[in-house]
Amino acid sequence: MPKSPLSIAFSVNADGWPDGLEAVAERAILEALKQSEAKVTGVAEVSVVLTDDEEQRELNRQWRGFDKSTNVLSFPQIEPFGPVGGLLGDITLALGTVQREADEMGISFNDHFTHLMVHGFLHLLGYDHLDDDEAEEMEGLETEILRTLGIADPYADS
Repeated sequence: MPKSPLSIAFSVNADGWPDGLEAVAERAILEALKQSEAKVTGVAEVSVVLTDDEEQRELNRQWRGFDKSTNVLSFPQIEPFGPVGGLLGDITLALGTVQREADEMGISFNDHFTHLMVHGFLHLLGYDHLDDDEAEEMEGLETEILRTLGIADPYADS
């Protein structure tokens, strides 16, 4: 089996996260990397941190100025759409928010987690959704990646 084009450092900072998410995260990130057509130049690493709503709220307040928890945060360490090498950045997810959203949408936890991993990783690469054109491009790519992974379009009802 060929070596992965990037390594994923996985940390769990809160109790309650289901087992087996490392494989789910790796599958999501590698498919996003493949479909984004980004080229890895040398050693590349992504950090994934699974935390709770309290820590995520503090990160969101400190780095984005929003005093509330959120499902996923991305902290890119590379230039948008630039060479993909070295530490690409960090992706953090909040257990309570992810679970609540999955329940509200009536989807499995793993499907929602996969979507958020794809979403967070695309942010590391430079994709964003600040305006309608960016959102359309990013959501279209997310939808195609998720389709490949056997997950329904999360934007179908929005």
